[in-house]
Amino acid sequence: MTVQWDKTLLVGDVGGTNARFALAHMVEGRPVLENHQSFPAAEHPTFLGGIKAYLDGCDVKPTACVLAVAGPVTDGEIDLTNSPWRVSEAELETLGLKPARLINDFEALAWGAPVVPADQLASLGGPDEGEAHATVAVLGPGTGFGVSALVRDGRGGEMAMPSEGGHACFPPGDPIEDEILRILRKRYTRVSIERLICGPGLLNMHRALAEIDGRETHIDDPAQITQEALDDPRSHCGATLARFCAVLGAVAGDIALTTGARGGVYIAGGIAPRILPFLQASPFRERFERKGRFQDYMAAIPTKVILHKHAALLGAARVAFAVAD
Repeated sequence: MTVQWDKTLLVGDVGGTNARFALAHMVEGRPVLENHQSFPAAEHPTFLGGIKAYLDGCDVKPTACVLAVAGPVTDGEIDLTNSPWRVSEAELETLGLKPARLINDFEALAWGAPVVPADQLASLGGPDEGEAHATVAVLGPGTGFGVSALVRDGRGGEMAMPSEGGHACFPPGDPIEDEILRILRKRYTRVSIERLICGPGLLNMHRALAEIDGRETHIDDPAQITQEALDDPRSHCGATLARFCAVLGAVAGDIALTTGARGGVYIAGGIAPRILPFLQASPFRERFERKGRFQDYMAAIPTKVILHKHAALLGAARVAFAVAD
């Protein structure tokens, strides 16, 4: 039997290096994606050129689009840092994509997280399900540290809340983290969460821990820290990655408290899936729940890693069908 789609819409997930596109359909109230393609920025001098190249290869042309972008959207325009790509919603509409919408990538993840299939989620502790119809939070380390939430009113209403929560202050949780903060203050003055909980932040943490121990380190690649930690969890790199996971758990717990995310906390980004078994065995969940008088409150909140490679596209699809109706 041939499925007849009601609408075909374009969705995208745009970073500084690559853009991922797909065609979206809605089937029984859930987004379905097809024709995934990735376009390197280096191959297309203009963003519109990249989209045209994708559209030229589509048998069925989409009629509208929502693109999730790794950066702020200002007055319907993006100007990506460290990328030649610039585009506006008005320019996208010249391609026949009406309406066209640009949204933040973690805003898209907030919409996408609740519709990620269960087999594309990995538990980091807590119950299988959170409170029904309650707010969920999405956060994650990658090149930076993103934070968002899907706020629910308990009556079916939902609103995604993009934020710059990764730039909130780093909250030390023990004397070692007090020392890490002291060391990083000499370099940054103000130390945000992102200075520690992201790829470059992992290197900051490793160097600070070496200084605390009074030893030298010549590692200058976060990927080397991760690999050595996975190879030998008892190594200095293993101690760094364990501390990274502990701080991630503490920060995730703070964000859950701040947003009232009793529906669950989802960890997104590229790092968590790569270190999943290590993360599951780490102090992440203990630090997540260690919130004094609110420990019972925290224990009832599930924490999960998003394994789905296109969760942001799922979220963009939900927004696309809402604005296209």
